[in-house]
Amino acid sequence: MEKKYLIGGGVIALLLLGLFLFNSRSASEGSDSEGALTPVSSFSHSHGIAVDTIDATKVYIATHEGLYLLQSDKDLFQIGKTHDDLMGFSADPTEAKTFFSSGHPARGGNIGFQKTTDGGVTWTRLSDGLGGPVDFHAMTVSQVNPNIAYGSFGGKIQRTTDGGLSWKFTEGSVQAISFSSDPKNENVLYASTQNGVQVSRDGGDTWQSVSKELEGGAVSVFALDPQSSYALAFSQTLGGMGKSTDGGATWQKVQESFGTEAVLYLAFSKSQQGTVYALTSGNSLYKSINGGDAWTKVR
Repeated sequence: MEKKYLIGGGVIALLLLGLFLFNSRSASEGSDSEGALTPVSSFSHSHGIAVDTIDATKVYIATHEGLYLLQSDKDLFQIGKTHDDLMGFSADPTEAKTFFSSGHPARGGNIGFQKTTDGGVTWTRLSDGLGGPVDFHAMTVSQVNPNIAYGSFGGKIQRTTDGGLSWKFTEGSVQAISFSSDPKNENVLYASTQNGVQVSRDGGDTWQSVSKELEGGAVSVFALDPQSSYALAFSQTLGGMGKSTDGGATWQKVQESFGTEAVLYLAFSKSQQGTVYALTSGNSLYKSINGGDAWTKVR
């Protein structure tokens, strides 16, 4: 009887220990989850935007004071405790909680090139880049191959092919306002400039104009929808937002009401075709559900 008692006592002890560990872990996870999202009413100095690759109700906004999450177009949260200035921001094309950024730490200096795999709660610096720590204002990660990324720093373009661990200067150069990657070809890179949009088909080594119709004025953002063949651009020569259905060669002005604010960032949903968000110079957020033909202000 004594032996059975000891075995029974051991089982009970293990069950109690397991229950304790489970409760402790659950409490810890609940605390981390609650602490990761802080409800806020607004954000300022935005620098980038991305729609969750799986859940289109989640929109991530990179700002001067860290990363924010907009849920269901109404509930706004600041993510984590890191309030770094995310001047450059780009999403992984397949991993929902993986993002890349550059910019300035809250304490000062430059960030280099960093990555998060938990939706922005924590960040890991991958490298300083060339001549760094770099501060990529214009940067993008390939929509085809996330090991390929580009960033502009000190008047030169840097390229990585190993996920940001090492970098090389491209042979060509362009003064980019912003970069965007091609959704089908990992070697194709677009640059919005003060004189239209430039495209490189060899990873940034050579450049040419995308469209005569965009030349002669600044383009703040250019992006191709990953699910179809249309492109959007906010162009000075077009007088606002334009849409192209032939890869960017010809353009038509679309219906929009951005007022005096310029669109600086565009983000397409990969799970809801036709859904795209636009973030403006005044930190206003607009949404289109018909491929950019009409826009509604979200906040």
